[in-house]
Amino acid sequence: MQSIPVYLLAALASLCLFGCGGRTAASEDIPPPAISETEEESVVTVNTKITDVIADPVFGDYGRLLFPVQDDYYRGETLGELSLTYYSHIDPDKTVEIVNSLKARAGAGENLFYDIYTDAEKAADPAKADTGLFFFKGEEGAPFAICNAGGAFAYVGAMHDSFPHALELSKRGYNAFALIYRPGAQTACEDLARAISFVFANGSELGVSTDCYSLWGGSAGARMAAYLGSLGPAAFGGDDLPRPGTVVMQYTGHSEYNPNGEPPTFACVGDSDGIASWRTMERRIEALSAMGVDTEFHHYPGLGHGFGLGTGTAAEGWFDDAVAFWEKQINP
Repeated sequence: MQSIPVYLLAALASLCLFGCGGRTAASEDIPPPAISETEEESVVTVNTKITDVIADPVFGDYGRLLFPVQDDYYRGETLGELSLTYYSHIDPDKTVEIVNSLKARAGAGENLFYDIYTDAEKAADPAKADTGLFFFKGEEGAPFAICNAGGAFAYVGAMHDSFPHALELSKRGYNAFALIYRPGAQTACEDLARAISFVFANGSELGVSTDCYSLWGGSAGARMAAYLGSLGPAAFGGDDLPRPGTVVMQYTGHSEYNPNGEPPTFACVGDSDGIASWRTMERRIEALSAMGVDTEFHHYPGLGHGFGLGTGTAAEGWFDDAVAFWEKQINP
């Protein structure tokens, strides 16, 4: 199994190329499931307690994974008060929208959460019990994306750094997953490799296309996406599968790349980020471009680390740009 840092890139020349073809999901947003009058009283607001969301029976055993299980990394009693270490510009309205969307989908009978490890594997390694995929379903047969939150490999900041992205992708018709992974760079990449393998193995049941899939990530999650883009799932214990058709990276100082080929890569960062230098991201993108890789890079004035969807910031609109970049790879 490949370990981090990467040191055998030259041996990867035989890995698959990145040509992608296929359909693009409908451009119109898919409306969230309707909420009936009898369900209105269960709709959450900014004043809903986080503990009440975690304990909501509609989420079953996985409600505890909606927020960091390493609870020292978040603060706040209610959804409106939620704050996450390392993150800025958390949007309480988006947090409420995510929880209400998940509640509505679960109430309508959708399967929102998938284990990526078996009971035996979780018994052998109890940390694997705190992993899995939240599924934000889009159109039947549309391509899939896996979104990976950051948290310095100490925790998973999904409510700000992967759930919003997955929800917005599903509105555009794409099938999006948000991965809850084990802290630690190596274990996180192993979990992402397992997640990709799970989706490929169950694509028909999930109703997703595995053509030209994309990996998205912010901060530590962007490093995960980049490593899997460089090396593929098999390098981290997953199945022997194609590398992603697109990698979307936000605010990370990741500089390594595979000189034998990289997937098309979109990257963005604030130029006042005190954690991830925009110059480091720019240099990596320039190196990929020099190799002939399709790339796109944005740095936003005055913006710091962890801006998520960037609503109301200088980065507003980056998400639309990233989706368009992925769609260019789906339909070249």
